[in-house]
Amino acid sequence: MNLLSRLFRKKTVVSKTVDIIAPISGSIIDITNVPDEVFSKKIVGDGIAIQPTGKRIVAPITGTIGKIFPTMHAFSILSIEGIEIFVHFGIDTIFLKGNGFKKIIKKEKKVNVGEIILEYNLKFLKKNAKSVITPIIISNSEKIQRIKKYSGKVISGVTPIMKITQK
Repeated sequence: MNLLSRLFRKKTVVSKTVDIIAPISGSIIDITNVPDEVFSKKIVGDGIAIQPTGKRIVAPITGTIGKIFPTMHAFSILSIEGIEIFVHFGIDTIFLKGNGFKKIIKKEKKVNVGEIILEYNLKFLKKNAKSVITPIIISNSEKIQRIKKYSGKVISGVTPIMKITQK
């Protein structure tokens, strides 16, 4: 390629897309319907929420587990593409002090999509938490160009819930 053609060559920008897989089984609900303004007003980021069924939370992406709260109600994970996801089981579940949850994976561990992170007792949590609706948030939205959100019933470790297009 000569110098002139290199100067006028059109630069193509390739956006990278990443599928986020359901960390829990259940039904997707709109993030604006979560009964907590921190999530419904997207203060901590955008995403979706799931009305859960089942008994486990799995890795929604391949990456590294960041923080797992001592109360085991929430954790963060950083994908190999640099997408940070925050999974927060229920509303006001922090006040249960870990009751109803069992940690399976340690923080800073590399995981693949579908690996079990936490187990939970849905019957206990429905009885003792304000809500079991579980937000799944993209917390570093400044790196995201677009979020395509899906709807319907989902199976943990199998069903895509969002498609992220990175900047």
